[in-house]
Amino acid sequence: MAKAIVLIQTDIGAETRVMDELYSIPEVQEVYVIYGIYDVVAIIEAENLEKVRDIITNKIRKLPEIRTTSTMIVVEGKSKKSS
Repeated sequence: MAKAIVLIQTDIGAETRVMDELYSIPEVQEVYVIYGIYDVVAIIEAENLEKVRDIITNKIRKLPEIRTTSTMIVVEGKSKKSS
């Protein structure tokens, strides 16, 4: 399983709409509106890195109100969430 964190800059005032659109993508597990340089952060999980790339390139970056993205591929991690 591959996981990525995508930081997103949106058009002004589009944060909530973008969050809702991202959440409708099945591989997007979590989405947050944030303050700072970026407006939205999304956590993606997919079968492999090729699928992650496809989601970012063909689904996320194609949304009209997204200006820029920065993607971080997760190498390893720990979570306190129960499955």
